Amino acid sequence: MKHSGVDISGKHVDPGKSAVLDLPIPGLYSHAPMNLPVQVVCGKRAGPRLFVSAAIHGDEINGVEIIRRLLRLPLLARLRGTLIAVPIVNVHGFLNRSRYLPDRRDLNRSFPGSDRGSMAARLAHLFLNTIVANSDYGIDLHTAAIHRENLPQVRANLDDPETARLARAFQVPVLLNSNLRDGSLRETAAEHGVPMLLYEAGEALRFNEHCIRAGLKGIVSVMRELEMLSRTSRAGKPLEPLVARASSWVRAGRSGLLRVTAGLGTRVRRGDVIGVIADPFSHQELEVVSSVGGIIIGRQNLPLVNEGEALFHIARFESSRQAENAVEAFRADDLPVHPSLDEEPPIV
Repeated sequence: MKHSGVDISGKHVDPGKSAVLDLPIPGLYSHAPMNLPVQVVCGKRAGPRLFVSAAIHGDEINGVEIIRRLLRLPLLARLRGTLIAVPIVNVHGFLNRSRYLPDRRDLNRSFPGSDRGSMAARLAHLFLNTIVANSDYGIDLHTAAIHRENLPQVRANLDDPETARLARAFQVPVLLNSNLRDGSLRETAAEHGVPMLLYEAGEALRFNEHCIRAGLKGIVSVMRELEMLSRTSRAGKPLEPLVARASSWVRAGRSGLLRVTAGLGTRVRRGDVIGVIADPFSHQELEVVSSVGGIIIGRQNLPLVNEGEALFHIARFESSRQAENAVEAFRADDLPVHPSLDEEPPIV
């Protein structure tokens, strides 16, 4: 089935065509103009409209690489519907290697925004009315904050059946039923009837090949679930993710130097020692003890810690052993997304 194409920000993209749109955003005080680049791939046949975005936090760059790989997939030649890709939403933060915009505002707490508000509000307003308003579904790509690392996971409103269906299709071991945060893109998308997933994996300002590959495979899997791409006959048994309905942070009981003894994906029980904080000027040491049982889905990577600092993020499951098995199965899955990508050397 053919369709009439898509109109975004006054630009028409015909079926079977792609286009790069440069949306004007606030420039630099050096008089340099700034644009928000958006790539639109319009399939020959009608289908859903999916936006995929990254770097809403400017230092979270894994998603930029995921979208780069997504856009060069030969599979897109048979796309149904429309893919709207925004590799770098927070262009200012990306240039400054910063999570925030120059006004120190968090873009992911600034939605729905305003065309007369702060820089963050204006960018949020533009993204909402240009990208979200033209989409049926969305996937937003994130990493942990600087000096932290996340196990690949999807955060979503799993109480919504359609969102839960897409979350399971993403094929990561952990789904976190996450509340909508005030001012977030996910909250605003939900208010506009756009089911959205948030993919978290890796660390700010660092590439992680496993996290990138998992994110790319997840997006392709969701697009197949939406019938934007044909299902593959090569697919093996799908990974059955486990849903965490709650999670807890373990914090530093004192300041000092942290030695981590439990990695991402490790199953822990309440009372397990997962790290040690040492005083560099004495022989005093404090064990870091898990306050709950579950799977470590996030952790601090910087050894220098202050009292009260969040060190380990632990997701709680009905069966932590099943969750551990799902993580191990996920790590063992190294199948390529598409044979043509085998020619591209992995990031090491």
